[in-house]
Amino acid sequence: MNYEVGDIVKLKKPHPCGSQEWEILRVGADFRLKCMGCSHQVMVPRKLVEKNTRGLKGPDGMPKT
Repeated sequence: MNYEVGDIVKLKKPHPCGSQEWEILRVGADFRLKCMGCSHQVMVPRKLVEKNTRGLKGPDGMPKT
């Protein structure tokens, strides 16, 4: 998949706040993700994000292929 800053990624497991959607703030060897539910930010290795992605939307909310 082609990940870009501003995209919304849906991950396999929910965050403790209940949200499964994260906004991508930084792309590289590590991703900086911001929870769409509580705005908590985390750094996650690229490999883990790619493995656990269940859906990807652009900044406009439209699904990406």
